[in-house]
Amino acid sequence: MNPVYRKLAKRLDTFPQGFPSTPSGVELRILEKIFSPEDADTALRLKLLPESVPAIARRLKRPVDETRQTLERMAGLGQIMSMNVRGRRRFMLAPFVVGIYEFQLPRMDRELAELFEQYAPTLLASLGGHEPPLARVVPVHRHIDAKAEILRYENLQEMMQGARSFRVSDCVCRLEKAALGEPCRHTVETCLSFSRSRSAYDNHQPWGRAIEKAEAFDILARCEDEGLVHCTYNLQHDNLFVCNCCECCCGFLRGIREFGAPNLLVSSNFVARIDEESCAQCGVCADQRCPMEAIDELDDVYSVNSERCIGCGVCAVDCPTDAITLESRPEESRTAPPANLVAWSFQRALNSAGPVRTLTRFGGLTLSAMRARRDTRE
Repeated sequence: MNPVYRKLAKRLDTFPQGFPSTPSGVELRILEKIFSPEDADTALRLKLLPESVPAIARRLKRPVDETRQTLERMAGLGQIMSMNVRGRRRFMLAPFVVGIYEFQLPRMDRELAELFEQYAPTLLASLGGHEPPLARVVPVHRHIDAKAEILRYENLQEMMQGARSFRVSDCVCRLEKAALGEPCRHTVETCLSFSRSRSAYDNHQPWGRAIEKAEAFDILARCEDEGLVHCTYNLQHDNLFVCNCCECCCGFLRGIREFGAPNLLVSSNFVARIDEESCAQCGVCADQRCPMEAIDELDDVYSVNSERCIGCGVCAVDCPTDAITLESRPEESRTAPPANLVAWSFQRALNSAGPVRTLTRFGGLTLSAMRARRDTRE
């Protein structure tokens, strides 16, 4: 195998999300499947922060037009990340998750799906092995107790209200399972991206489609009706996506249920409660809705196990007697996410790599990261 794949794997492992090695080397076979040696070498030379094409061309000592064509092609193949900032196209090396893996929508076949499944236990255990968690459950807003305080990062409607661009794409987790001959019963087109920038998804990757805000909210409502769990970055600000996850396919929930990755996904600050007097004992919440098997039944009385409940609220959506509400967790059980992606990345690296390696790795990037974050918000 070309040594460039091992070099690229080590570079991807410098992201706070990580790209851990395995004794079998399956992670290298994944990269070999996704990248040609030439494309792997180009990806290896990109920075972890967005750059313009002229800046990349100067650094790689290549013609600007040739560089632009290469980067556009690689972005179209889901090998790197691209974005529009102030009307200019910028490119960067993407983390494997959330990033390269999710970008493989048009290339998902049985071989790639099998490689991902082989790698999943190692990858998800690593992703869920350090704080702060990568993602966060966002509760179904319409069933939260009226007395509860709802912060911005617990409210998808408020989180997305200021966005000017929206995009929807298929769920790569469901496509992966379908490639393995295990199709999901849920809707496939459910993954939402949003941005404060106008026309943020113009000339974007060829998969997915740009949509209006109204359709984005309609998709959220449909996902809630289907019993899917809203998950997004574990941040207070600058969230860029919403995954609508099922327990049978999606990595966030599988990471908790199957691979013992507690810091992959953090529960919301709410917990479901069933009113015994209103409950019709139909069992729909326990048998069909709860993705975490957090609802117990004893002598026809249903109750919520708060330790297993992730506070998603999908159990309440289909309750025929409206007996289920979401209540605030006790103060000592509530969590607050990092302020933004820069803060999350630094905290994550500190917990996984230690202070010396973190300062060495991030010391020179902090100012650039803050500038990049400012540019993407304007």
